[in-house]
Amino acid sequence: MSQDSATRPWRDLTDPRRIVDYDDVDDREAGRKEPEFENLEIPEDLGTVREVVDDHKIKRYAFTQDEYGPWYFEDSPFGGRIGQATLLCNDLVQMFTNVYAASKVVGFHTEEQMWFDSPVHLDEVVTLKGTYTESYVRRGEGYVVMDAQATGEDGRSLVRHRGVEILKTVPGTLGGRGSGVPEKRVTGEIPDGARTVAAFDALTRVGDVLEPVTKEITFEQAAVFSRIGEYVINTHNNLQAARIGKLRQPIVQGAQQFGLIAARLVAAFGPGFFTTGWLKAKFLVPVDVFEPITIHALVTDVVPRGDGGRSAELEVWIRRADGRLVTVGWASAALPAPS
Repeated sequence: MSQDSATRPWRDLTDPRRIVDYDDVDDREAGRKEPEFENLEIPEDLGTVREVVDDHKIKRYAFTQDEYGPWYFEDSPFGGRIGQATLLCNDLVQMFTNVYAASKVVGFHTEEQMWFDSPVHLDEVVTLKGTYTESYVRRGEGYVVMDAQATGEDGRSLVRHRGVEILKTVPGTLGGRGSGVPEKRVTGEIPDGARTVAAFDALTRVGDVLEPVTKEITFEQAAVFSRIGEYVINTHNNLQAARIGKLRQPIVQGAQQFGLIAARLVAAFGPGFFTTGWLKAKFLVPVDVFEPITIHALVTDVVPRGDGGRSAELEVWIRRADGRLVTVGWASAALPAPS
């Protein structure tokens, strides 16, 4: 291993090449805390990580999300190749594993929220920081809130994150859980006479619905997304861990579903989503790998912006093939200007 490759920022939270330095693979998480609610310290600094958004990281994410747009592989409106909008989402979600043993986590991500400030460029070294800011008990489960941010080499904000997680639970027994924060309910119902559109434009109006998109996350995609390349074991990339969590098979991470919604919104809003976008989702029930899921979005309001433009506000949701709602949420971004 060259000195340069040993010291440069890696493309993951941890550098999996270091596994060769351990006689016992469990030693790689030595010193990290057990992921138990009682071990939380609020506030708790989850550390700082520097990693490079290289060609491999973008390609790997494209495989996990089936997101192969030309902006990521050829050129973009921002000049040169950029990373997908939610490329760094799971990196931010996983910041707690700098402090807690990742392979001992059997949790459930209940809520994810991101603000999109600027795209990340190919070969840019980004800095991730995270903090546990709040914890509470609801329905006998211990929840923890994380605030985190990714910044670019020049210090600009790329994305900001707020997530809610049940730190340790039995995922197979959960259903219809949320963060407990009252919000307008997303029913997943389409209004009569709604206009279906492929993307938004200056004529977008309340009641418009996006053409639904159906996706199926395979086990291979879920495993790569959920850090199997870093030798992390969890309910998303390991059958035994899933069975311990009383699941029939591995399940798709909430952050991976979140990325599917974001990709649909990028296609709908265009470049503006990378600089004005906001997305919040609540994960209600687990989604199995290989399970077809369909992404929907409905325009609920169109509001003026300070720059003279307009923003669309949306309800978004994901349904399983049997019709059950598995994820619900809200989103907004600037509408494209008139051409």
